Amino acid sequence: MRLETRIRSFGMGVMASKGFLQLKRNSARLRRKLSGQPSELHYFHQIDDPYSFLVVQHLQALEADYNLPLRTHLVRRDDQAYQGDAQRFALWAYNDAKSIAPFYGEALPTSQNSESIEEFKLPSGEQTAIANKRLAPFADTPDFAEQALAISRSLWQGEKLSFPNSVTDSSATVLKQNNELLEKLGHYRGGAFYFEGEWFWGVDRISLLRARLSEEGFAKRQTNDTQQDHLALKALKITANSASNVTLEYFPSLRSPYTAIGHQQVADLIQRSGVQLTLRPVMPMLMRGIPAPRAKQLYIIMDCAREARAKNIAFGNFVDPFGEPVKRAFALYPGALSLGRGTEFIGEYLAACFAQGIDIDSEDGLKTVVKKAGLDWHALHEETAKYNWQNVLEENLQTMLGAGLWGVPSFRVSGGSKEGSFSCWGQDRIWRVEHEIALRSSNI
Repeated sequence: MRLETRIRSFGMGVMASKGFLQLKRNSARLRRKLSGQPSELHYFHQIDDPYSFLVVQHLQALEADYNLPLRTHLVRRDDQAYQGDAQRFALWAYNDAKSIAPFYGEALPTSQNSESIEEFKLPSGEQTAIANKRLAPFADTPDFAEQALAISRSLWQGEKLSFPNSVTDSSATVLKQNNELLEKLGHYRGGAFYFEGEWFWGVDRISLLRARLSEEGFAKRQTNDTQQDHLALKALKITANSASNVTLEYFPSLRSPYTAIGHQQVADLIQRSGVQLTLRPVMPMLMRGIPAPRAKQLYIIMDCAREARAKNIAFGNFVDPFGEPVKRAFALYPGALSLGRGTEFIGEYLAACFAQGIDIDSEDGLKTVVKKAGLDWHALHEETAKYNWQNVLEENLQTMLGAGLWGVPSFRVSGGSKEGSFSCWGQDRIWRVEHEIALRSSNI
């Protein structure tokens, strides 16, 4: 294993460890005690963020269920460097939030039905500024959740907002101070909670936040919270092999921790549903020149590790495949796909990199992956010689970008009893993919 691979892998392993999480928790708790402050839950809200609209609906329930002060902070939109693809981010976030909103509470209001980047428009800068001016006086007050929801609803519905001249505008100061606090505590985006060294972004992490608060002894009653407990609607599950007329396009990568912890769930869904799979792996984002600032990288690796522990998924024994190891593996992928073991090859490679610590930077390590995937090394090389792997990955990438997505794992569902297609991104959306497949399948 090359020295640079060893160093990166060691650093990733430290950040993903339970000990590192506990260290951050203990350090934050010590700083808080030394300052003489009580334990507090912090929530950062962005008025023109669709995810914040979903999260804010859960604030009152959190306050009711836990003996813990809730501090609410109004922040502005994060820097484009954190968005991955600034051109596509707004439309993706809006459509993604809209697709899950009914399951988590109130549907995301809309004054538009946008299908493309050209048609989509965020709330205007002027209206967002007015919304911030109206909400700023309520920041960190008992009325924040109610006011934030009402103002956000009006903003997303396209209503023309106004700000009374008789009211003092404190928004500039509030936003500046809160964004500085957000950065100081180590995060970059609204719709997020912070509690003593740990971040929980979006509605998808509220169940883990509740688990942490209960673990710390703040719950007013005993509870076994799961994500499903807090869904307003119950997502459909595939109960029979009945989706053969539905197509699932699956866009994984070989250096994606979220793909690593979600891949087996996807494989299980494919097997039990009978959905027609089109496997479309793509090059890792960083190897495509998409930046990921340090705060984002740290949150991703810690969040993946936390998700893996919560779901009892093996994760954390890393050999980082960045660079040549990924390219060597992708060179073998078309052959594996042709031999009918594409999904297995991707799964075994991800397991080797993120859970088993197999040296995929060596030929012996790669041979181990190939064998575990049920492939013969020499037969695979002979089959691989028939294909140009760079062309395969480029075609997959363009297909993914055309669906309005740029990160992994991504999914597109089409066919069955519904027209058009449904696209989404992320390991957190596998349940939503299953719901969509069920809607289109023959048993609904």
